[in-house]
Amino acid sequence: MRVPLSKDTRLCISLSGRPSNIGTRFHNYLYDLLGLDFVYKAFTTTDIAAAIGGVRALGIRGCSVSMPFKQDVLALVDEVEQSARSIRAVNTIVNDDGRLTASNTDYLAVQTLIAEHGLRPAQSVLVYGSGGMASAVGAAFRDLGFDRGTIAARNAETGRSLADRLGYDYVSDVGSRTADVLVNVTPVGMAGGPEASGMPFGTTGITNAHTVFDVVAMPSETPLIKAARGAGVGVITGNEVIALQAAEQFERYTGVRPTAEQVMAASAVSRA
Repeated sequence: MRVPLSKDTRLCISLSGRPSNIGTRFHNYLYDLLGLDFVYKAFTTTDIAAAIGGVRALGIRGCSVSMPFKQDVLALVDEVEQSARSIRAVNTIVNDDGRLTASNTDYLAVQTLIAEHGLRPAQSVLVYGSGGMASAVGAAFRDLGFDRGTIAARNAETGRSLADRLGYDYVSDVGSRTADVLVNVTPVGMAGGPEASGMPFGTTGITNAHTVFDVVAMPSETPLIKAARGAGVGVITGNEVIALQAAEQFERYTGVRPTAEQVMAASAVSRA
């Protein structure tokens, strides 16, 4: 039920180089459903320092941070939680009476999914990709004790840098490699992209894996996830990551934890 907007309505925002409606729909759907006096709005900016100053000065309760601002805001907040320190990137800021605390709920969501799907530190991990989300995924595994890891990335500079930071091996190409846990953190398989029908891993690698994890969330059933299901291999989907990280943000902003069913309903609305 929509609570009428008033001077007491709490504002949460997102800051992104390319704003979308996903977070706006997700959060406002749950505010309405739960009868919370909040509203969420997406913004972009050319002055991130001024924008974060506005979050502090105007009492904006929560701020989601996307590229290209995830590293820049580290120097603009008062406290950085371990989840953001571990990967040197922020995606969530909470404002408590002018004190800004930064965290990374992507990292927290991946760690939760690792536990929920019963993955074990003795298992080997192959991460395909070396961007910001790959850093969050790799650090989430590493910090849970997964020390048999490999980063595969075409970009040698970012790939080697990420591998070195995590203490993992680096390879330039997946090739025929496999591991107990295969993780795709590239746009391969993303709807509307140039490799929408592509496969980041080979058939043999998928068949020999214990779990296949695809961070791509659109479509919900990527070619990789379909192939893994067809091979009887366990899967973790991008939808799970997005929904869980958004639920974590929502709870930090409002103090209310939506149910799993409410989160999935909000996630469906956000992608509509």
